[in-house]
Amino acid sequence: MTERTLRGKVAVVGVGETTYYKHSQSPDPEFVLALKAILAACADAGINPKDVDSFASYSNDRNDPSRIASALGCKDLRFSNMQWGGGGGGGAAAVGNAAAAIVSGQADIAVVYRALAQGQFQRFGLAAAGGTVAGENALVNPYGIFVPAQRYAFKMMRFMHDHGIKREALRAIAMASYHHAQANPRAVMHGRPLSAEDYDNARWIAEPSRLFDCCQENDGAAALVLVSAERAKDFKQTPAYILGVAQGSNHRHAARAYNATDLGTSSFGPVAPRLWEMAKLGPKDVDVLQSYENFTGGVLMSLVEHGYFKAEEANDFLKLENLLAPTGKLPMNTSGGNLAECYMHGLELQIEAVRQLRGTSTSQVPGAKVAGVIAGPMVTPVSTMIFGAEETL
Repeated sequence: MTERTLRGKVAVVGVGETTYYKHSQSPDPEFVLALKAILAACADAGINPKDVDSFASYSNDRNDPSRIASALGCKDLRFSNMQWGGGGGGGAAAVGNAAAAIVSGQADIAVVYRALAQGQFQRFGLAAAGGTVAGENALVNPYGIFVPAQRYAFKMMRFMHDHGIKREALRAIAMASYHHAQANPRAVMHGRPLSAEDYDNARWIAEPSRLFDCCQENDGAAALVLVSAERAKDFKQTPAYILGVAQGSNHRHAARAYNATDLGTSSFGPVAPRLWEMAKLGPKDVDVLQSYENFTGGVLMSLVEHGYFKAEEANDFLKLENLLAPTGKLPMNTSGGNLAECYMHGLELQIEAVRQLRGTSTSQVPGAKVAGVIAGPMVTPVSTMIFGAEETL
């Protein structure tokens, strides 16, 4: 039987993004932001936008592929895809879905995109409006649990309690993102460094999360252009090849009202092993990592469940110097990530991974050949992926 894999068969050849704004401050409507990011990605790849024939997104992005294709003047719309559920957990899955379409012959040039304009629509993650609730909300809203910081606090607290993990570990994650953002002029928090004192003195949001443990709220858009590996060398940029991608979640994780079999989890328990199997690599092979920070506690659990270190090693591993480019043990979120570059629902992490492999990051890891991207922990489904340079094929 022929091996079923995406490894080395598809590459990212173009990346693009708009200016990133604080929430509600974009001068453009969301659809225009999406188009601007896609046009920028096409220009980066050196292709005519009319040649794009496929689109993929996630988390119920409002910008319909048929409308985008018409606005761009695309000659043909061959494939359109939406990754259901999971919020930011769909970021890597959307790239995997587009790659699968290319490998199966359903697409030739695919764009993965995400756009948010919270001034045009309501703030992302806002508690649901209306006088009645149903499903999980009916079980948790009466107890004052409405927004993501509250919902995920239980998971993070349980994991930290079970394994004796201190808040200093979370502080290192936050400070690494802010440190890298100071070198990145695109970052919303560029010019706003974070000290240990500022972190420790920030107001509580929902224990264990203080203010700087939480992602930003932003407007903007991001996009990537994917083609088959056979065509990748025909484009002007250095290709970033997909080595592995996996999505899913734990057993009964959809029992969301704190009744799942495993509460203290980022949902990557059964997913990460499939990633390493496809990539034919392990955690020690990763040169640089972009790990989605909805909250720093989610990063903590994601790193453990991907095997970067054991839970009982977290307090020793998660020290600031270990997370910084260029020389840390695991340079992480080197553009500033969701905390300090932009919360473009995690798609900016994919772009930063590509830049690391091109050698063009503002916090470059010398000689980076393998870049990991972890999407939206603690939701369902989550997704995760590995990019590699040509040498890794």
